[in-house]
Amino acid sequence: MPFLSLEFVSTVRADRSGPVDTLSSVGGMTAWAREHAAELGLDESFTASEELRRETVRLRQAVRALFARAVTPEPPSRADAADLPAFEEALALVNATALAAPTAPQLRWTGAPTLVTASTGDESARLRGRLAAGAAEFLAGPERALLRTCQAPRCVLYFVKEHPRQEWCSTACGNRARAARHYREHRK
Repeated sequence: MPFLSLEFVSTVRADRSGPVDTLSSVGGMTAWAREHAAELGLDESFTASEELRRETVRLRQAVRALFARAVTPEPPSRADAADLPAFEEALALVNATALAAPTAPQLRWTGAPTLVTASTGDESARLRGRLAAGAAEFLAGPERALLRTCQAPRCVLYFVKEHPRQEWCSTACGNRARAARHYREHRK
């Protein structure tokens, strides 16, 4: 997935045993953040706290609410549609979180000049700020028009449609959907 915001909302997914939440524990949150350390402005020794995990999950639910709104009139992801915050509340949280850790381009000059993004605030605010800003940029960008909900059985992911005939987030989901359709049609 090329977009951090899609990676973020995909921390809720489904497998054969049911829904899986990557951010359900401090260890899971730490591992996910370390995996995306460069994008989040963290060093690889980052360790999450329970408070950060809770706040990050709250932000994820807000971003998922905005994604649910963005795919309308398609249905939202089945993972947590009933548990999402109201649209206005979600929008306010994403915007406030992005503002809490403002970023600005900075020039570094070590041998040759390079442009880096610097942000203020502590590590927790930076992490959540980058996630919120990434979601805002994605939802305001041209890719939003291609955002879809995978309708394969048991799948709960959002994806960006990369081909005009793409209906599912992955080949595996397409195979599962076709097998389910075949079973329904030939069960009679």
